[in-house]
Amino acid sequence: MTGPGGRTAGSGHAARTDGLAAPAATSTPGAAADPLRPGPVCLDLDGCLVDSAAAITEAVVAALDHLGVATPPADTLGWCVGPPLQESMARLLADAGEDPARAGEAVDAYRAVYALSWPERTRVFDGVEEVLVSLVGAGRELAVVTSKPLPLASSIVEELGLARWLPAVFAPDPDDRSEPKTATLARALAARWPGHDPANVTMVGDRSHDVVAGQACGTATVGVTWGAGDRGELEAAGADRVVDTAQQLRAALLGW
Repeated sequence: MTGPGGRTAGSGHAARTDGLAAPAATSTPGAAADPLRPGPVCLDLDGCLVDSAAAITEAVVAALDHLGVATPPADTLGWCVGPPLQESMARLLADAGEDPARAGEAVDAYRAVYALSWPERTRVFDGVEEVLVSLVGAGRELAVVTSKPLPLASSIVEELGLARWLPAVFAPDPDDRSEPKTATLARALAARWPGHDPANVTMVGDRSHDVVAGQACGTATVGVTWGAGDRGELEAAGADRVVDTAQQLRAALLGW
């Protein structure tokens, strides 16, 4: 998968009438831009901060194999990266003619595989650490908001060295397998920044779920194209900006 340092910029889009900058506007990497919001930034984990696609999709295949369910090849399951896993497993079971109610069993099998495989199959995307350094240096408060279970998400953030910039991780409890991203983000805003106007917060992620969550919670939204979602998905969801490189993400958030 090509990281945020190796993608080319796309074209601009029509102006908005609600006071936000044009959605999906991109620029030459490093070029100045008007920052979306001056306040805190929430960032998705998988597909935004870290490249975990191979670890996730291979564990999905292994889990369903364990259940005796035929699955597509791992390299066709990128859509499983991001949404709550319970939903993805139910869809895969239904597509295979199996009972979607077995999704919980599939998630259990997945977690057993993934817990062992993720350290060797997960890395921080190129350029992301530099963006985090710039954001913290500019006084921006950061948090991870992810659909991955909290203990695992916290371990990944810590073991990959991201905790120094991302001291707060908000994620579902392991027993809550279907918490929507909107609920997770709402919890993060209430716990981390109580009383803060969400209109000054930005949610950053690579899937439509991240954009929809931000819209529902009243934040600005930035979609990144180096994860599982593509520009079309993010634009269709209504992201305020869609960026192709880490430099463009920094410009969208800081204006430089």
